[in-house]
Amino acid sequence: MTLNNEVDTQVLIVGAGPCGLMLALELGRRGVPCILLDKKFSTSFNPQANATQARTMEHFRRHGFANEIRSQGLPGDHPSDIAYFTRFLEHELARLSLPTANQALDSVKSLTGSWSAAELPHRISQKYVEATLLSYVKRCLSVDLRFGWVLNHFEQDESGVFAEVSQVDSIEYLKVRAKFLIGVDGARSMVRQQLGILWQGDTGYKREFMGGKMLAVYLRAPDFYKQMSRGLAWMYVSVNSQRRALLATVDGQGEFAFHAAVHEGEDVDDWGEHEAKRIFFQALGAEIPVEILSVATWTAGHALVAEKFQDRRIFLGGDAAHLFTPTGGLGYNTAIEDAVNLGWKLSCVLKEGAPVSLLNSYEAERKPLAIRNTDYAKQFADSVGLIRVTPTLEENSVAGEQERKVAAEKLNAHVRLEFNIPGVTFGGRYDNSSIIVSDGFLSPTDEPNVYHPTAIPGGRAPHVWLDGHHSLFDSFNFEWTLLKLGNRPPDSTGFTLAAEKLGMDLKEISFDSDQLVALYEQPLILIRPDQVVAWRGSDSSSALAVLNQVTGRSS
Repeated sequence: MTLNNEVDTQVLIVGAGPCGLMLALELGRRGVPCILLDKKFSTSFNPQANATQARTMEHFRRHGFANEIRSQGLPGDHPSDIAYFTRFLEHELARLSLPTANQALDSVKSLTGSWSAAELPHRISQKYVEATLLSYVKRCLSVDLRFGWVLNHFEQDESGVFAEVSQVDSIEYLKVRAKFLIGVDGARSMVRQQLGILWQGDTGYKREFMGGKMLAVYLRAPDFYKQMSRGLAWMYVSVNSQRRALLATVDGQGEFAFHAAVHEGEDVDDWGEHEAKRIFFQALGAEIPVEILSVATWTAGHALVAEKFQDRRIFLGGDAAHLFTPTGGLGYNTAIEDAVNLGWKLSCVLKEGAPVSLLNSYEAERKPLAIRNTDYAKQFADSVGLIRVTPTLEENSVAGEQERKVAAEKLNAHVRLEFNIPGVTFGGRYDNSSIIVSDGFLSPTDEPNVYHPTAIPGGRAPHVWLDGHHSLFDSFNFEWTLLKLGNRPPDSTGFTLAAEKLGMDLKEISFDSDQLVALYEQPLILIRPDQVVAWRGSDSSSALAVLNQVTGRSS
């Protein structure tokens, strides 16, 4: 409702990057009124993040557009390999071969163990993801979308948040009253800074690569494909003593995201198109026609997490809450899970009468995961960035061959550490959360390259392909799901009545499957809207107490 220059809403979201857009979609799908604003006038032009992990793809599947995302970015038959070279057109040192987008659709159905999933990762530029998210946000009637708007000031009390927002370069402002404000406005978050929330963790790591100032170039070079004779990849990494760099394929037609290490003493802030080409040619090992679309700089070597994610009715997410070195592609993917986690909880409070204290579980669940994930990203950056090489690596000599052999062993080990990470992707857990009903079993060890499927409450629900063709996740409700397993599952009337009393949207689904019985270990399993196991047991006698706890009504 608008009155003069005032507007009321339920949630004010500041920042329309992946986290803000995903949060707006989570709320919009549930009909929660919100305003989403961003000082940019559209979604991102530059590629930025280039890897969508499998868990993020499963969330996109939950919203019904995973296949649409998978059809974008690289062509369906383009290799998704990660390959390492002395220079992009010279000696190949290591390679990890991965399924193409087309192959991923079929191969995922035959995978078990660590990669038992509804979706596999997809190599796609953030600019495509943001555009797709935006197209779905626009379909949500409860979302007031405002690009070209900035947050100028805010304050809060026990009942809500008062903010002043305005269009970019305008002196006229709009007063917004919201129940909650969400700051997902990037690494230099105005929201975080006004709240006085500091970073915790480490920064300033110096490495040969992925530690220190980096040059970022968005470029077009279709002739690259004419020169590349050793097999195409999604990402090409140059390893030599002169300049370390990577080249990520954006569209498979000639657009690339190029990132290169900047050396001490180089005044990169003054670099433009000429210097960008020079550095690109260094990494390439040749000169070819190239069009520079944009040039920027950024700093690698961060492993930072905000000291808190919440100040009463104001929350932080995405880069405003955690800042990564991008090895492993964990920053954007962690941000998506922030949005999913906070989205269903806000809806429970605003639409279903759950207490505001439910929202305290957001920081309790997401901050430990942010610390975990920034630590993993640091490990990956150390693994590749601390490998040292000499000019001998590029020599066509016996000594050069020997050094390339040693480098190949290190890089083949590294690429599997960084890019085969089902443990990081699926293994994040909320074991200590007050809204998880523990059953006393110990969680499996947390390993980056191994995922242990388990239905112990607090982690992602284990996935299976039913009859080899249908994803178990596709049977889940968008809100709450009660799985009933076995040929004679226990009576679930207790959950039916308790959900009705609390106004919860609970769907009960039954499967007479020995595989699911063995995997989930109990006949009744309560699954949250974010596909996390909240409780499991053998009867529904405590159903009301369980539902009260998982929605923050008691703990």
